[in-house]
Amino acid sequence: MLDDAPHFAKLPNRPGVGYKPQHYSALTTDPGDVGWLEIHAENYMGAGGRPLAQLRHLCERFPISVHGVGLSIGGEGPLDPEHLSRLKHLVGWLNPTVFSEHLAWSTHDGAFLNDLLPLPYTQATLTRVADHIDQLQNTIGRQMMLENPSSYLAFSESTWSEPDFLREVANRSGCGLLLDVNNVFVSATNLHTDPKDYIDAYPLDKVGEIHLGGHDEDEDDHGRPLLIDSHGKAIVDPVWALLDHTLALSGPRPILIEWDNDVPDWPVLHAEATRATRALAKVPA
Repeated sequence: MLDDAPHFAKLPNRPGVGYKPQHYSALTTDPGDVGWLEIHAENYMGAGGRPLAQLRHLCERFPISVHGVGLSIGGEGPLDPEHLSRLKHLVGWLNPTVFSEHLAWSTHDGAFLNDLLPLPYTQATLTRVADHIDQLQNTIGRQMMLENPSSYLAFSESTWSEPDFLREVANRSGCGLLLDVNNVFVSATNLHTDPKDYIDAYPLDKVGEIHLGGHDEDEDDHGRPLLIDSHGKAIVDPVWALLDHTLALSGPRPILIEWDNDVPDWPVLHAEATRATRALAKVPA
Protein backbone atom coordinates (compact mmCIF):
# COMPACT_ATOMS: atom_id res chain seq x y z
CA MET A 1 0.00 0.00 0.00
CA LEU A 2 1.11 3.57 -0.64
CA ASP A 3 -0.67 5.36 2.17
CA ASP A 4 2.08 8.00 2.21
CA ALA A 5 2.22 8.49 -1.56
CA PRO A 6 2.56 12.14 -2.53
CA HIS A 7 -0.64 13.73 -3.76
CA PHE A 8 -0.37 16.23 -6.62
CA ALA A 9 -3.25 18.63 -6.23
CA LYS A 10 -3.72 19.26 -9.95
CA LEU A 11 -2.35 18.37 -13.34
CA PRO A 12 0.09 20.98 -14.64
CA ASN A 13 -0.71 22.91 -17.80
CA ARG A 14 1.91 20.89 -19.62
CA PRO A 15 1.91 17.88 -21.96
CA GLY A 16 1.34 14.42 -20.54
CA VAL A 17 1.60 11.05 -22.25
CA GLY A 18 -0.22 7.77 -21.92
CA TYR A 19 2.25 5.61 -20.02
CA LYS A 20 3.65 2.53 -21.76
CA PRO A 21 6.16 0.22 -20.00
CA GLN A 22 8.65 0.43 -22.87
CA HIS A 23 9.05 4.13 -22.06
CA TYR A 24 9.74 3.61 -18.35
CA SER A 25 13.49 4.15 -18.59
CA ALA A 26 13.16 7.35 -20.62
CA LEU A 27 10.56 8.77 -18.26
CA THR A 28 12.65 8.11 -15.17
CA THR A 29 15.88 9.48 -16.65
CA ASP A 30 14.92 12.33 -19.00
CA PRO A 31 11.18 13.01 -19.43
CA GLY A 32 11.83 16.31 -21.19
CA ASP A 33 8.59 18.18 -21.89
CA VAL A 34 6.40 15.55 -20.25
CA GLY A 35 4.94 16.74 -16.95
CA TRP A 36 2.36 14.06 -16.11
CA LEU A 37 1.19 10.59 -17.08
CA GLU A 38 -2.07 8.82 -17.84
CA ILE A 39 -2.78 5.14 -17.20
CA HIS A 40 -5.79 3.04 -18.14
CA ALA A 41 -7.40 1.83 -14.92
CA GLU A 42 -8.16 -1.64 -16.22
CA ASN A 43 -4.45 -2.33 -16.81
CA TYR A 44 -3.64 -1.88 -13.11
CA MET A 45 -6.40 -3.70 -11.27
CA GLY A 46 -4.33 -6.83 -10.72
CA ALA A 47 -2.45 -7.89 -7.60
CA GLY A 48 1.19 -6.96 -8.03
CA GLY A 49 3.94 -7.64 -10.55
CA ARG A 50 6.24 -5.36 -12.49
CA PRO A 51 3.50 -3.02 -13.85
CA LEU A 52 2.36 -2.07 -10.36
CA ALA A 53 5.94 -1.78 -9.11
CA GLN A 54 6.74 0.64 -11.92
CA LEU A 55 3.56 2.61 -11.30
CA ARG A 56 4.38 2.91 -7.59
CA HIS A 57 7.69 4.50 -8.54
CA LEU A 58 6.25 6.78 -11.21
CA CYS A 59 3.52 8.17 -8.96
CA GLU A 60 6.20 9.52 -6.64
CA ARG A 61 7.50 11.68 -9.50
CA PHE A 62 4.58 12.49 -11.78
CA PRO A 63 0.96 13.52 -11.30
CA ILE A 64 -1.12 10.57 -12.53
CA SER A 65 -4.39 10.72 -14.44
CA VAL A 66 -6.34 7.46 -14.27
CA HIS A 67 -8.56 6.91 -17.29
CA GLY A 68 -11.26 4.25 -17.23
CA VAL A 69 -12.43 2.53 -20.40
CA GLY A 70 -14.66 -0.27 -19.09
CA LEU A 71 -17.19 1.14 -16.66
CA SER A 72 -19.94 1.71 -19.24
CA ILE A 73 -21.16 4.98 -17.73
CA GLY A 74 -23.87 5.23 -20.39
CA GLY A 75 -25.08 1.63 -20.17
CA GLU A 76 -28.74 0.91 -19.44
CA GLY A 77 -27.90 -1.53 -16.66
CA PRO A 78 -26.37 -0.73 -13.28
CA LEU A 79 -22.64 -0.19 -12.92
CA ASP A 80 -20.74 -3.43 -12.25
CA PRO A 81 -20.15 -3.56 -8.47
CA GLU A 82 -17.01 -5.71 -8.83
CA HIS A 83 -15.51 -3.28 -11.32
CA LEU A 84 -16.36 -0.39 -9.00
CA SER A 85 -14.73 -2.19 -6.07
CA ARG A 86 -11.49 -2.80 -8.00
CA LEU A 87 -11.50 0.79 -9.18
CA LYS A 88 -12.00 2.06 -5.63
CA HIS A 89 -9.02 -0.02 -4.48
CA LEU A 90 -6.78 1.32 -7.27
CA VAL A 91 -7.73 4.94 -6.66
CA GLY A 92 -7.35 4.42 -2.93
CA TRP A 93 -3.72 3.32 -2.94
CA LEU A 94 -2.54 5.27 -5.99
CA ASN A 95 -4.19 8.55 -4.97
CA PRO A 96 -4.12 9.90 -8.53
CA THR A 97 -4.61 13.53 -9.35
CA VAL A 98 -7.69 12.91 -11.52
CA PHE A 99 -9.95 10.13 -12.74
CA SER A 100 -11.90 10.14 -16.00
CA GLU A 101 -14.26 7.94 -18.00
CA HIS A 102 -16.02 8.00 -21.37
CA LEU A 103 -19.52 9.12 -22.24
CA ALA A 104 -20.28 5.75 -23.81
CA TRP A 105 -21.58 2.27 -23.13
CA SER A 106 -19.77 -1.04 -23.60
CA THR A 107 -21.79 -3.69 -21.72
CA HIS A 108 -25.16 -5.35 -22.20
CA ASP A 109 -26.76 -8.25 -20.31
CA GLY A 110 -23.45 -9.14 -18.70
CA ALA A 111 -21.51 -9.14 -21.98
CA PHE A 112 -18.56 -6.79 -22.48
CA LEU A 113 -18.28 -5.24 -25.95
CA ASN A 114 -14.78 -4.26 -27.04
CA ASP A 115 -15.82 -0.79 -28.11
CA LEU A 116 -17.04 2.52 -26.71
CA LEU A 117 -20.49 2.95 -28.21
CA PRO A 118 -22.41 6.24 -28.57
CA LEU A 119 -25.63 7.27 -26.87
CA PRO A 120 -28.79 9.16 -27.86
CA TYR A 121 -28.85 12.52 -26.09
CA THR A 122 -32.26 12.38 -24.46
CA GLN A 123 -33.69 13.21 -21.06
CA ALA A 124 -33.68 9.54 -20.08
CA THR A 125 -30.02 9.18 -21.05
CA LEU A 126 -29.17 12.35 -19.13
CA THR A 127 -30.77 11.03 -15.95
CA ARG A 128 -29.08 7.64 -16.26
CA VAL A 129 -25.61 9.06 -16.94
CA ALA A 130 -25.86 11.58 -14.10
CA ASP A 131 -27.00 8.85 -11.69
CA HIS A 132 -24.09 6.59 -12.71
CA ILE A 133 -21.63 9.44 -12.25
CA ASP A 134 -23.05 10.14 -8.79
CA GLN A 135 -22.58 6.48 -7.88
CA LEU A 136 -19.02 6.45 -9.20
CA GLN A 137 -18.01 9.69 -7.49
CA ASN A 138 -19.47 8.52 -4.19
CA THR A 139 -17.63 5.20 -4.51
CA ILE A 140 -14.17 6.60 -5.24
CA GLY A 141 -14.61 9.67 -3.04
CA ARG A 142 -13.63 12.25 -5.63
CA GLN A 143 -14.80 14.13 -8.68
CA MET A 144 -14.47 12.46 -12.07
CA MET A 145 -14.13 13.95 -15.55
CA LEU A 146 -16.32 12.80 -18.44
CA GLU A 147 -14.88 12.54 -21.97
CA ASN A 148 -16.73 13.36 -25.17
CA PRO A 149 -16.94 10.38 -27.56
CA SER A 150 -15.89 9.91 -31.17
CA SER A 151 -19.04 9.36 -33.22
CA TYR A 152 -19.78 7.60 -36.49
CA LEU A 153 -23.53 8.21 -36.52
CA ALA A 154 -26.14 10.48 -34.95
CA PHE A 155 -29.37 9.39 -33.27
CA SER A 156 -32.60 10.81 -34.63
CA GLU A 157 -34.14 10.72 -31.15
CA SER A 158 -31.51 13.02 -29.65
CA THR A 159 -33.00 16.23 -28.25
CA TRP A 160 -29.73 17.77 -27.03
CA SER A 161 -26.58 18.75 -28.85
CA GLU A 162 -23.52 16.98 -27.49
CA PRO A 163 -21.96 20.12 -25.92
CA ASP A 164 -25.25 21.03 -24.24
CA PHE A 165 -25.74 17.46 -23.04
CA LEU A 166 -22.28 17.37 -21.49
CA ARG A 167 -22.82 20.76 -19.88
CA GLU A 168 -26.04 19.55 -18.27
CA VAL A 169 -24.48 16.29 -17.08
CA ALA A 170 -21.69 18.29 -15.44
CA ASN A 171 -24.18 20.69 -13.85
CA ARG A 172 -26.32 17.88 -12.44
CA SER A 173 -23.55 15.61 -11.21
CA GLY A 174 -20.77 18.05 -10.36
CA CYS A 175 -18.32 16.16 -12.59
CA GLY A 176 -15.66 17.86 -14.67
CA LEU A 177 -15.14 17.40 -18.39
CA LEU A 178 -12.31 15.96 -20.44
CA LEU A 179 -12.22 17.40 -23.94
CA ASP A 180 -10.80 15.09 -26.59
CA VAL A 181 -10.02 17.41 -29.51
CA ASN A 182 -9.29 14.53 -31.87
CA ASN A 183 -12.70 13.02 -31.05
CA VAL A 184 -14.29 16.37 -31.95
CA PHE A 185 -12.49 16.37 -35.30
CA VAL A 186 -13.34 12.72 -36.00
CA SER A 187 -17.02 13.21 -35.14
CA ALA A 188 -17.33 16.44 -37.12
CA THR A 189 -15.80 14.83 -40.21
CA ASN A 190 -18.02 11.76 -39.96
CA LEU A 191 -21.20 13.73 -39.25
CA HIS A 192 -20.41 16.58 -41.70
CA THR A 193 -20.36 19.38 -39.14
CA ASP A 194 -17.87 22.12 -38.28
CA PRO A 195 -15.50 21.14 -35.43
CA LYS A 196 -14.90 24.81 -34.54
CA ASP A 197 -18.64 25.28 -34.00
CA TYR A 198 -18.54 22.36 -31.57
CA ILE A 199 -15.64 23.90 -29.63
CA ASP A 200 -17.34 27.30 -29.60
CA ALA A 201 -20.44 25.72 -27.99
CA TYR A 202 -18.52 23.55 -25.51
CA PRO A 203 -18.46 24.39 -21.76
CA LEU A 204 -14.71 25.01 -21.73
CA ASP A 205 -14.84 26.38 -18.19
CA LYS A 206 -15.49 22.83 -16.97
CA VAL A 207 -12.54 21.24 -18.85
CA GLY A 208 -9.74 19.91 -16.64
CA GLU A 209 -7.84 17.98 -19.30
CA ILE A 210 -7.48 17.90 -23.10
CA HIS A 211 -6.68 14.80 -25.16
CA LEU A 212 -5.01 14.58 -28.55
CA GLY A 213 -4.50 11.44 -30.61
CA GLY A 214 -4.15 10.02 -34.08
CA HIS A 215 -6.86 8.51 -36.27
CA ASP A 216 -7.16 6.28 -39.32
CA GLU A 217 -8.69 7.50 -42.58
CA ASP A 218 -11.22 5.42 -44.51
CA GLU A 219 -14.29 5.93 -46.70
CA ASP A 220 -17.95 5.14 -46.12
CA ASP A 221 -20.17 3.30 -48.61
CA HIS A 222 -20.68 6.54 -50.54
CA GLY A 223 -16.98 7.36 -50.87
CA ARG A 224 -17.05 10.10 -48.25
CA PRO A 225 -14.28 10.40 -45.64
CA LEU A 226 -14.73 8.20 -42.57
CA LEU A 227 -12.32 8.69 -39.68
CA ILE A 228 -11.64 6.00 -37.06
CA ASP A 229 -10.37 7.01 -33.62
CA SER A 230 -7.45 4.57 -33.44
CA HIS A 231 -4.75 6.21 -31.27
CA GLY A 232 -2.21 4.53 -33.53
CA LYS A 233 -0.69 7.39 -35.52
CA ALA A 234 0.76 10.85 -35.17
CA ILE A 235 -1.67 13.73 -34.63
CA VAL A 236 -2.61 15.37 -37.94
CA ASP A 237 -2.18 19.08 -38.63
CA PRO A 238 -5.93 19.92 -38.67
CA VAL A 239 -6.25 18.52 -35.14
CA TRP A 240 -3.31 20.65 -34.00
CA ALA A 241 -5.05 23.65 -35.56
CA LEU A 242 -8.26 22.77 -33.72
CA LEU A 243 -6.23 22.59 -30.49
CA ASP A 244 -4.95 26.12 -31.15
CA HIS A 245 -8.55 27.30 -31.61
CA THR A 246 -9.55 25.57 -28.37
CA LEU A 247 -6.69 26.97 -26.29
CA ALA A 248 -7.34 30.49 -27.58
CA LEU A 249 -10.79 30.22 -25.99
CA SER A 250 -10.02 28.13 -22.90
CA GLY A 251 -6.56 29.25 -21.91
CA PRO A 252 -3.83 26.72 -21.06
CA ARG A 253 -4.87 23.24 -20.01
CA PRO A 254 -3.08 19.91 -19.38
CA ILE A 255 -2.74 18.19 -22.77
CA LEU A 256 -2.43 14.43 -23.12
CA ILE A 257 -0.80 12.76 -26.12
CA GLU A 258 -2.59 9.42 -26.64
CA TRP A 259 -0.79 6.72 -28.62
CA ASP A 260 -2.11 3.28 -27.64
CA ASN A 261 -1.59 1.16 -30.78
CA ASP A 262 1.58 0.69 -32.83
CA VAL A 263 3.31 2.57 -30.01
CA PRO A 264 6.44 4.35 -31.29
CA ASP A 265 9.86 4.68 -29.71
CA TRP A 266 10.19 7.40 -27.10
CA PRO A 267 11.70 10.13 -29.35
CA VAL A 268 8.64 10.02 -31.62
CA LEU A 269 6.21 10.28 -28.72
CA HIS A 270 8.27 12.98 -27.04
CA ALA A 271 8.27 15.01 -30.26
CA GLU A 272 4.45 15.11 -30.07
CA ALA A 273 4.70 16.31 -26.46
CA THR A 274 7.15 19.01 -27.55
CA ARG A 275 4.68 20.18 -30.19
CA ALA A 276 2.01 20.43 -27.47
CA THR A 277 4.45 22.56 -25.43
CA ARG A 278 4.74 24.92 -28.37
CA ALA A 279 0.95 25.14 -28.65
CA LEU A 280 0.68 26.02 -24.96
CA ALA A 281 3.42 28.63 -25.28
CA LYS A 282 1.21 30.62 -27.69
CA VAL A 283 -1.53 31.00 -25.06
CA PRO A 284 -1.47 33.69 -22.36
CA ALA A 285 -1.33 32.12 -18.89
